[in-house]
Amino acid sequence: MGERAVGRAADDMGAIGSDILERLVRRVPVEAPVAVVVAHPDDETIGAGALLYLFQKLLLVHVTDGAPRNLSDARAAGFSSAADYAAARRGELAAALRAGGVVPEEIAELGAPDQGASFAMPGLAGTLAELLAGHQAAAVLTHPYEGGHPDHDATTLIVHLAGQRQKRRPEILEMPFYHAGEGGLVSSRFLGDGAAVEIVLSPEECERKRAMIAAFATQRATLAQFRVDKESFRAAPTYDFLQPPHAGRLHYEWYDWGIAGPEWRELARKALAGA
Repeated sequence: MGERAVGRAADDMGAIGSDILERLVRRVPVEAPVAVVVAHPDDETIGAGALLYLFQKLLLVHVTDGAPRNLSDARAAGFSSAADYAAARRGELAAALRAGGVVPEEIAELGAPDQGASFAMPGLAGTLAELLAGHQAAAVLTHPYEGGHPDHDATTLIVHLAGQRQKRRPEILEMPFYHAGEGGLVSSRFLGDGAAVEIVLSPEECERKRAMIAAFATQRATLAQFRVDKESFRAAPTYDFLQPPHAGRLHYEWYDWGIAGPEWRELARKALAGA
């Protein structure tokens, strides 16, 4: 998948991005202000849980509250309301951060319902822009545009819109999550062949990530699909959000997650037109 070995720098990345990734590779604390902007509580753990403790000035942003309003996930987890399910997920997040030794300067939730971020992208981008400016974020770690979950793709677009509004545009770095492949779901690997930095985790780091994952009791089945022995990062490519991220059916189009690809791209067009 074009991934680079653990000890090699990504020469084509911007200076701040290269510096941050080199620090992660060498396990050196990252002193620059960094924002991790993800769709749901637990996405930060999937993407960078073992290394999050290295960020000394961390703004952790969740675009959604992690609770779909159709209540199917809430009821499956034993909750009768979206509010109770969202509260449980916040509690799990707090436990995961403690397990990982992660102490953010600020944790912010933008308040979209799970599976609903796509319908509020312009407003969410405005709120995020204010948070990034207040934090003076030098870099943002977020999702790639890969068609795995509509909230993930919405978060990608929101980050790019918010980044464009900064006086000094932050470096946008990505973490892999999941997308549709020829043989089914592909997780923990980037879509396409762009260069990436792959960091192989030590046994202690693997245990740290496992402990963080274990804190998300309501998400146990979902999180079992992701690797705990490596974390990968890359500089965000230039996306055309008006085109599907890949040919064929997107992963989220196999599920009733509130939206299909054509509708998502129409909402993206409107958000981009108003930027």
